[in-house]
Formats: sequence, C-alpha cells, structure tokens
Amino acid sequence: MVTIGMNYAVLAGKEKVFEDAFTSVLEAMQGMEGHDESHLYREVGEQDAAHYLIVSRWTDEAAFDAFIASDRFRKVASWGRENILAGRPSHTTYQG
Repeated sequence: MVTIGMNYAVLAGKEKVFEDAFTSVLEAMQGMEGHDESHLYREVGEQDAAHYLIVSRWTDEAAFDAFIASDRFRKVASWGRENILAGRPSHTTYQG
C-alpha cells in the first residue's frame, strides 16, 4: 500500500469549483484498479489562497502513476492550472 499526499493552492473564490471538481474525479476513481480511497482536507485561516491536501491510498505507486498519466487526469490538471490553481501542485509519496 502507498499513500500519496497531493497539495494544492486554490485561488480565492474558486474553492467551491475545486471541491466540486474533486468530487467528480473521486466518482470517476471509484472502482479504478489500484485505488483504495481518497480524502480532501482544507487548511483553515488562509486569506490569499485556500490550501488543500488530498490524501489518496493506492495498492502501489505504479497504480497511482497510471492514474496521473491518464488523459482524464491530464485534462483536469490542465483545466485546474488555467482556471483555479494559485500555483503548481506538489505530490509526496509515503511508503509503509
């Protein structure tokens, strides 16, 4: 099992759009090979941008890599960069 932490800074006023997009992606991931579960967390108290953490569990890193290499993920990521993100997302892999 591998856990991926995905960190996103979202432009002020775009929080609902980001959360709705996460819900859509999560629905698409249900039953996806290698995906166990994902949860969205929001940092409190930020003024300039909302900071989110997505914690996602996968059977292995190869399954996560296949997901982020998919056309669907690339389209969502491209849309996010152009419309709602305040900076480049960062991902961290936790093994154990």
